[in-house]
Amino acid sequence: MAIEQFKKIGVKQVFDSNKIALVADHNIPCSSVNSRIQHKTLQSFADEYGVHYFGRSEGVIHQIISEEKLYKTGDIIVGADSHTCTAGAYGVVAIPVGSTELAAVMALGKIDFEVPPTNVISINGSLNPGVYAKDIILHVIGKFGTNGFTDQAVIFTGDTILNLTTDEKMTISNMMIEMGAMIGYIDQGKESIGEVARTYNIDAKSIKPCVACPSSPGNVKPVEMVEGTKINQAVLGSCTNGRYSDMVIAAEILKDRKVANGVNLIVAPGSKRIAEKMENEGLTKIFRDAGAIITNPGCGPCFGAHQGLLNFDDVAVSSTNRNFPGRMGHKDANIYLASPRIVAESAVRGCLTKPGTVVPLEVE
Repeated sequence: MAIEQFKKIGVKQVFDSNKIALVADHNIPCSSVNSRIQHKTLQSFADEYGVHYFGRSEGVIHQIISEEKLYKTGDIIVGADSHTCTAGAYGVVAIPVGSTELAAVMALGKIDFEVPPTNVISINGSLNPGVYAKDIILHVIGKFGTNGFTDQAVIFTGDTILNLTTDEKMTISNMMIEMGAMIGYIDQGKESIGEVARTYNIDAKSIKPCVACPSSPGNVKPVEMVEGTKINQAVLGSCTNGRYSDMVIAAEILKDRKVANGVNLIVAPGSKRIAEKMENEGLTKIFRDAGAIITNPGCGPCFGAHQGLLNFDDVAVSSTNRNFPGRMGHKDANIYLASPRIVAESAVRGCLTKPGTVVPLEVE
């Protein structure tokens, strides 16, 4: 749609071909004739204007642009995908925009928007065993709701956040849009934040292993409240938790074990580089030996077009970012969002499972 709008503007070139990236990460390989048309449209635009194009299943856009270092701390980027805020983990102001706005930016390299109110969420202290970055962001979304920061900016800070790995920070920034945030940003710890509208303080010890229950990322409960709920699909991957470190967490659970009878475990690496490292480090074999289905790098079944759609009576646990009705197939399917650890342990047991049940937690 943005390309159609761009052509209506009537310019003969983009503002800077080195600063525009197109990625075919949904529907790859194509699951329909329409998706094939879209991919060919991207290829044609890239050929005509010389912009970056990743159209060979290199992975999910948010993972690729970070791996390719197409932005740096302090940059402002815009993207047509709502999870553009993932780049906030790197100290980038990343804003999701509509098709018309994106077309204008590709043509002019500029955008007008109102600077939003800025909120700070400060998390301090040591995390409980079995609590991961996914639990942190689900806890916060559960606390404030899916509309808690609509059209506002949110900065995560505090010693808990600053001590996380980059992968973990990406998981948190990725899902800030699920609180309605226009901008999701991770404090880089290098300068003062300045004046903000509101500051919220959270004790890390108050965060438990949790899941977002059907059918909203805001319907968050401690996993122990729904433990034992039978599942028949588990999904590991997407732009939220498809990184190598996420795969390591799951592989440690699945090594020398089998996925429960009647459960499909789908593994979608976030990028080609991640998939290659999984292969080289033996993770791919662990997943396959356990009975998992490994897809090509990309979005996988997250958005509900292919590679693992759900029926009306299916129950899935997924490390993806949304569980609204119809997100992965039928509108009556039940989807639980959880950390890679919960996804892996649940896949082995065939039901929602708290961390430490299959493999004991390491307690410092």
